[in-house]
Amino acid sequence: MTDTITNPEITGEANQFWSVGEEIADAKAPQGIDIDKVWKTRQFQARLVNPANRRKLSVIIVGTGLAGGAAAATLGEAGYNVLNFCYQDSPRRAHSIAAQGGINAAKNYRNDNDSTFRLFYDTVKGGDYRARETNVYRLAEVSANIIDQCVAQGVPFAREYGGLLDTRSFGGVQVQRTFYARGQTGQQLLIGAYQQLERQVAAGTVKMYTRHEMVELIVVDGRARGIVTRNMINGKVETWTADAVVLATGGYGNVFFLSTNAMGCNVTATWRAHRKGAYFGNPCYTQIHPTCIPVHGETQSKLTLMSESLRNDGRIWVPKDAADCTKDPRQIPEEARDYYLERIYPAFGNLVPRDIASRQAKNMCDEGRGVGPAVAEVDHDGNERLVRRGVYLDFSDAINRLGQKAVENKYGNLFDMYQQITGENPYEVPMRIYPAVHYTMGGLWVDYDLQSSITGLYVTGEANFSDHGANRLGASALMQGLADGYFVLPNTINDYLADAPFDKLPEDHPAVAEARDSAQQRIDKLLSIQGTRSVDSYHKELGHIMWEYCGMERTEEGLKKAIGLIQNLREDYWSNVRVTGKNEDFNQALERAGRVADFMELGELMCVDALHRRESCGGHFRAESQTPEGEALRHDDEFLYVAAWEWGGEGSKPVLHREPLIYKAIELKQRSYK
Repeated sequence: MTDTITNPEITGEANQFWSVGEEIADAKAPQGIDIDKVWKTRQFQARLVNPANRRKLSVIIVGTGLAGGAAAATLGEAGYNVLNFCYQDSPRRAHSIAAQGGINAAKNYRNDNDSTFRLFYDTVKGGDYRARETNVYRLAEVSANIIDQCVAQGVPFAREYGGLLDTRSFGGVQVQRTFYARGQTGQQLLIGAYQQLERQVAAGTVKMYTRHEMVELIVVDGRARGIVTRNMINGKVETWTADAVVLATGGYGNVFFLSTNAMGCNVTATWRAHRKGAYFGNPCYTQIHPTCIPVHGETQSKLTLMSESLRNDGRIWVPKDAADCTKDPRQIPEEARDYYLERIYPAFGNLVPRDIASRQAKNMCDEGRGVGPAVAEVDHDGNERLVRRGVYLDFSDAINRLGQKAVENKYGNLFDMYQQITGENPYEVPMRIYPAVHYTMGGLWVDYDLQSSITGLYVTGEANFSDHGANRLGASALMQGLADGYFVLPNTINDYLADAPFDKLPEDHPAVAEARDSAQQRIDKLLSIQGTRSVDSYHKELGHIMWEYCGMERTEEGLKKAIGLIQNLREDYWSNVRVTGKNEDFNQALERAGRVADFMELGELMCVDALHRRESCGGHFRAESQTPEGEALRHDDEFLYVAAWEWGGEGSKPVLHREPLIYKAIELKQRSYK
């Protein structure tokens, strides 16, 4: 792979960190037709598999969240033989359950001028024009079908007095298109998908394997043909083969150690696939959610998200005078409060997109107007200082306007959760919130069919990069997961499976044996080191590096420093980590050890990706690229592309492949929510 780029920002010194390969393109989306005809045309062009032949074919699906569970249920009902894996003790414990606020769909129930095209436009704009047009339009197009599907399953969406489904607003839009079930929408949608999944398990079309963690991908002659798993109860390493493999394993926010993700969320499945040849798209695009309970101390291992739906009725503010930051907020008069989002962005107010709300909250705290207890922070130079990292989310106006009972009906479980965690009653005292790592827009690169750069490997939901660009709008994660699982993958994977069944693979096949042996050797290595540091101590140090240098704000100097720090940390890890116990037992230290090793490699690639992209867009904010008002400044002349990274090999530089982004239906412009 030779460097063919002459741009000095891409060549030169930066090439100590990466090399450049050939451009790539999505060859599956039909060309030369209007965007509203692309998905229908692709559905017709995709080859079919007749029902009798489906019974002869097998598909492995890793993950049982909304994307994985919906896909397994749908493919099982279609007649395929599905092997479904998850590391949890039940499919119902997938992290999709944690999504609270709602799911978007372009149904225009409010008669507020919503449409498929408006949802498409809002999503592309919210992602700061760094998403592929065709994929996003398809997402908007099938969104309405998702609601109908879920209502038919019995999902208890909120309803208005007359019985119609209710909707509310989320960030980055000016219409009410978000369907919800109080503050537990993800849980209710997952139960709906779980019902359909268990129905197929009972029918025998789906075989469920809980407490099995994927630790390697099996690739034969360039095709994904299976996976290697470790049984988390007894440590047994097993191989499983099929005609196709689907990864629906979620995002990688836990690379930052502190995030809103479940403790078990990891990158291992997609990272193992990346090392086998699957390109990783836009890894540096991380969503920082503005509505989280602030960090309270050094012993904390997880952060808690307060749903973005709270910003419908809650007003965000800080004191105008830093001297008021230690006062009881109820004692600060209205004229002494700065409702800064309403002031800076009057058209959208508190419902600006997540990346913008997060940066402004940080700006307020950096100015010394943060609220809550002072916490110790170490800056880039190693100096410790005390800062207040919090802003108020205040419901007093809503309670006065609607009454406390109405607020309880909308948000009661969220208010209860906040009080249980903080000991403060949010009906009486404003909540305190601060940005935290939440969702990752990057993931394995896929084409329009959701197939990765490895033939036969499909990737759905948050595990792929495809639909959100540089920033995800609220309530679009559930939309993508169910769209991919129920409607997209089942209509595209058949085109590939039309050539199956492929030859059966014996356990002693060289590729199968190599994958199994590689996984076992890695486990043995981790157990044999017997160093002096715990796995969690390394994870915590990695998270600190990532948050400081590749978090809410990135600089060239900081990213270069982070790459060196991660390389040193990884070298120390493989010589000094201590993993207790043995493989043949239930061993959570060993589970975490493999995941943290992958996080370290991913963290370095995230920093390399952030370094190469010398622009600000969405959740990627380079301090060197901002407007005079401090807003993100894109450079479409240089960076209008997807960065798809190829594994360069052990000890070698990653290879950058660029997929140019071409906008035909939407005009490129700098975002404005003012």
